[in-house]
Amino acid sequence: MSEDSAGLSPHTPVLVGVGQASERLGEPGYRALSAADLAAEAVRAAFADSGGDLDALAAIVDTFAAVRAFDDSSPYAFAALGAPDNVPRAIASRLGIDPRRAVLGPTGGQSPQQLLNELSRDIAAGRCEAAVIAGAETISTVRHLAGRPREERPDLTERHPGGLEDRGYAVKGLTTAYAARHNLVDPVVVYSAMENARRARLGVSRADYATTMGALFEPFTAVAARNPHAAAPTERSREELVRVDDRNRLVTDVYPRFLVARDQVNQAAALLLTSLGAARSLGIPADRMVFLHGHADLAELGLLDRPDLDRSPAAVAAVRHGLDMADIALSDLTTLDLYSCFPIAVLNLCDGLELAPDDPRGLTVTGGLPFFGGPGNNYSTHAIAETARRLRAHPGSFGLVAGNGGVLSKHSVGVYSTTPKAWRDSDTSALQAELAAAPTVPVAHRADGWGVIETHVVEFARDGAARGIVIGRLADGRRFVANPDDALTTLLTEHDQPIGQRVFVRSTDAGNRATRTRPANGSAPALRADYDSFRVTASDHILEVLIDRAEAGNTLHDNARRELDEILAAFDADDDLWVAILAGAGERTFCLGMDLGDVRSPLQILFAPRAGEWAGAPIRSRTKPMIAAVNGPAEGAGLALALTCDLVVADDRASFAVTEPALGLPPHVDVLIHLPRLAGVALANDMILSGRRIDRAEALAAGLVAREAPRGKALDLARQVAADIVARSPIALRAALAFLDPASAADPEQRNAALADEIIARRDPSEGFAAHLAGRQPDWRIE
Repeated sequence: MSEDSAGLSPHTPVLVGVGQASERLGEPGYRALSAADLAAEAVRAAFADSGGDLDALAAIVDTFAAVRAFDDSSPYAFAALGAPDNVPRAIASRLGIDPRRAVLGPTGGQSPQQLLNELSRDIAAGRCEAAVIAGAETISTVRHLAGRPREERPDLTERHPGGLEDRGYAVKGLTTAYAARHNLVDPVVVYSAMENARRARLGVSRADYATTMGALFEPFTAVAARNPHAAAPTERSREELVRVDDRNRLVTDVYPRFLVARDQVNQAAALLLTSLGAARSLGIPADRMVFLHGHADLAELGLLDRPDLDRSPAAVAAVRHGLDMADIALSDLTTLDLYSCFPIAVLNLCDGLELAPDDPRGLTVTGGLPFFGGPGNNYSTHAIAETARRLRAHPGSFGLVAGNGGVLSKHSVGVYSTTPKAWRDSDTSALQAELAAAPTVPVAHRADGWGVIETHVVEFARDGAARGIVIGRLADGRRFVANPDDALTTLLTEHDQPIGQRVFVRSTDAGNRATRTRPANGSAPALRADYDSFRVTASDHILEVLIDRAEAGNTLHDNARRELDEILAAFDADDDLWVAILAGAGERTFCLGMDLGDVRSPLQILFAPRAGEWAGAPIRSRTKPMIAAVNGPAEGAGLALALTCDLVVADDRASFAVTEPALGLPPHVDVLIHLPRLAGVALANDMILSGRRIDRAEALAAGLVAREAPRGKALDLARQVAADIVARSPIALRAALAFLDPASAADPEQRNAALADEIIARRDPSEGFAAHLAGRQPDWRIE
């Protein structure tokens, strides 16, 4: 491999073409283009921008990468009008290109720069000669067309055969089930909480902090006003940006609408990368070439694990690493584009790099996401394109693009210049390991007791309704998330600095709740005369609980789980009740698990009462004996109910099965804890992995069933066993059960939280439920 006098190899990657395309709803020339059509226009513009022969360029493109669209950025997103099944090939086909490789990038605003870093590495290694990166969002057009009568809506579904390297959502860890349970999900909400933490650290008032945010973004609006592709090309003063009125309503207690990334856009951008040898052979002028001098890809700790909720050290480290690779200082940059979905994304870098927010070079080349527009994950493609255009106008200058994904979670950086530069790969593994080894904060999933507010946010609906979220620390240092009551929400809204205020937190079946004062102790729960889903009787120290939903297979819906929790709490509190029997109504079914009749999303199960624990853990956490009388199938959550009882008696209709994986969901946490312990690992693995159903005889041999009953006599046998138990010392039995309880050696709440986090970022739950509702076989995929 030969090198020239500058040390450049024919395989040196070089950015030779950039293109952008856009249209605005209702303006002259508006065509309501699909995302694939708009992206194709941007690619054509990039080819033309290179100055090379278009047909020759198209012929050597062997890799076509697409930035993932917002409507395919999570397991719960969907394309309202349909979309191509292979986005990069859909765009390429419009240009007559049939690439050897088609790549769909991961979710996140870091994705364009991350793809450019990766494909540059491929070109340098000789694995690729020319590559296109393209992305588009037509959110404005789709929302407009989706509002038409159904028969007038276009169908944008396309089928494109050929290979696809789908990088997946890559969102695991960005949103945890614990955070989602307390509505800490929407980026505007999470970033507001981070913003409030920063304001507290600086010790400034709400008004002064608002002024800071307005001053930061005022020059951004001036850049957007000059950008022909901007979605909101209007210059605004700092006062106008933060003044709350009908047009600029408060979205949260931190952000009015003008400070929030704007997703109502129709924008596309594309980049053309080639090897230096290919560029020269095609006659691409040297003044079109832009070289990647430095780059980095780093990830931050999960939000609740971070020592400081108002910073991302990984973002700062990524920029510093990129500058170090380029052998330049921050002061040597001519242009900067710092990802600006919300003010703190910019301010975090200003803080960490000691960069003035009013730096005369400006901190955006496009106008920023609230004003230029936030085209989903594709914003930084526009930033790279604009950076290249400016660097060409000032040869030898340097430009920085810093992309951000998640909630200051994933960071990709590029340092560019027209000055030729030999390729250098970037090994950030040691730096990433150092960031990952930072001290983390222990998390309390079920929080009870006094705590202190660490940060907070109040979200406002269009009608003015307020919903608060508190992140705080308990006395033992563990971090918690809770939803405040109305009085505390008012404090969060009106008090200039709620952070540091003392609150009382209590765990409930719907999540953690926070109040300003400790609630008065209520009377012990008592059994009610009637329940919707259960028949309950009590006599001679024995409580009988009959699941009274035989017509629905004794399945459990949300209200049934809450009622069962209430019944068991009353059982636990009543000193006159020593043992309980749990049985199913009818002659053929114990419990067929969750009632899926009203479930339209797997989130309804993942965030079911008690963080996904439907009745199992409340039973196991008690020290009074429980007997399951199984007279038919015990499936899914029904199996969990049986396993978490202390004794199981069964008649010959009984069977046991793990059913949740057939819907793309993990087995109930109590099944995973207790089935291997009781039945042995081999049988448990067989039941969990294959769905194998076992009958009473096998369950008895395995140790799941304690006693056999004749057909129809399981409840009668359970009553006999209960009578035997009542004849023994309740105190002695409770002490024995407390010692035997495996939950005393392992925290099922923590294990359940980890299980929910593993599945929340996956596609299978949504696919499983979609298949269930449509009456078809699921289409499982490995992501």
